Amino acid sequence: MASSPAHTVLYPGSFDPFHNGHLDVVSQAVELFGNVVVAVMHNPDKPSGLIPLADRVQLARQSTAHLSGVRVDAFPGLAVQAAAVAGAHFIVKGLRTPGDFEVEQQMAHTNHSVTGVRTVYLPCRADQAYISSRFIREIAQYGGRIDHMVPASVASALAGIFGKPSGGSEGSS
Repeated sequence: MASSPAHTVLYPGSFDPFHNGHLDVVSQAVELFGNVVVAVMHNPDKPSGLIPLADRVQLARQSTAHLSGVRVDAFPGLAVQAAAVAGAHFIVKGLRTPGDFEVEQQMAHTNHSVTGVRTVYLPCRADQAYISSRFIREIAQYGGRIDHMVPASVASALAGIFGKPSGGSEGSS
């Protein structure tokens, strides 16, 4: 159950593609804060663009449709700018590894120095710590099984992009 009063938080990412680890972070954030804005963004430091931005927004919306208190939108620019536009009190980031923490902690300090927004970290579930969008793209490209790592709509979208089924066992790593 969400705490009272509810706060709005921003969960930014490229979500290329949106996967079950992302969904878990959104679910945790809704439970803790009440309202989550999933900010689909372009990260210039990541090879982005396998899935067009509008489609990433739609896939994230489909993946989170069963959760109340979630809004999904595309945002240009910086996450702190998106947080201000969304009226978010905090930025939420999921953590899988110590390496994630090192990168995110530096970004959190930078964001706080720019606008005063604070970052809250949510650990991913242990059974999802291996999931990454980069690995999902690679596995899907070669027809490997990804249906256990992504919502069904995302598996279908990737199968359409690569022309290969997403539930097979061939080529999986």
